[in-house]
Amino acid sequence: MRFALMIEPQQGCSYLDQLAIARRAEAAGFETLYRSDHYTSFPGESDRPTTDAWTVVAGLARETSRIRLGVLVSPVTFRAPGTLAKIVTTVDEMSGGRIDVGVGAGWNEVEHRQHGLPFPPIETRAEMLEETLAILRGLWCEPDGWSFEGRHWSVQGARFRSRSPQQPAPAIIVGGEGSPRSMRLAARYADEFNLTSAGPERAGERFALLDEACRAAGRDPATLRRSVMTGVLVGRDRVEVDGRWARLMAGFGVADGADWLAQRRPRWIAGTPDEARAVVGRFAEAGAERLVLQDFLPWDLDLVDLLGETLLGG
Repeated sequence: MRFALMIEPQQGCSYLDQLAIARRAEAAGFETLYRSDHYTSFPGESDRPTTDAWTVVAGLARETSRIRLGVLVSPVTFRAPGTLAKIVTTVDEMSGGRIDVGVGAGWNEVEHRQHGLPFPPIETRAEMLEETLAILRGLWCEPDGWSFEGRHWSVQGARFRSRSPQQPAPAIIVGGEGSPRSMRLAARYADEFNLTSAGPERAGERFALLDEACRAAGRDPATLRRSVMTGVLVGRDRVEVDGRWARLMAGFGVADGADWLAQRRPRWIAGTPDEARAVVGRFAEAGAERLVLQDFLPWDLDLVDLLGETLLGG
């Protein structure tokens, strides 16, 4: 099993906070560090500071040396496809070829209103997502002169400079809860499908449907990597586990802790090291090649170290 660490810096993390996490994750042996792409603070307090995802990743690219970096996911409503393509390849060059990009339709209407960003209906955003994926692939992989005509964007006589240091391009990740549309788009455009909000049993079911989507698109299912994003909370013993749960729920402003935990425990990598490793094994049996561990305690750097020791063999 491969492991990435996922952080949600809209919880109030500064750039220096994120740099500390990146350096700790690199030292712990994580393959990749991802961050979210949000401009409004949540969960918990809504007035905490936030940062721009790609600006931060550009900085981390120059202050790390081994760990891969990326964004899960960039909403298509935030940046035009050509702008996103240029940003990603610029940061990829800055990193020496260590960048992945996740692309999604966006969902948080509040942050769009607060920042003057358009938020069309989901049907429109889904169309925008498909066109964005097509344009990213075209600008990165097609020869000079490539053109595209869509409902929302068009490209005429593309001449994209400079190319990514990765060949042929940075990895594109498409994800979600496993809707037919998300799997169809992943089968056509993505290098990796990242499943969210799923325990091991559901992951196995969704990955079987993903295989069918690949075959329907004329693609070998083995060529599409599959991962699961899941919450993580591990402690060396029960006391440490309970303490981290308490801090997490306080930060989220959770009133009914028992119900909140009951909903998440079945699909999270949670508990003592032995309990966490057992869940990892179940995800592996379900067909997950990589786990993206969603860390909601970003200032708890000891948790990053512990994950390296207990799950990554550090």
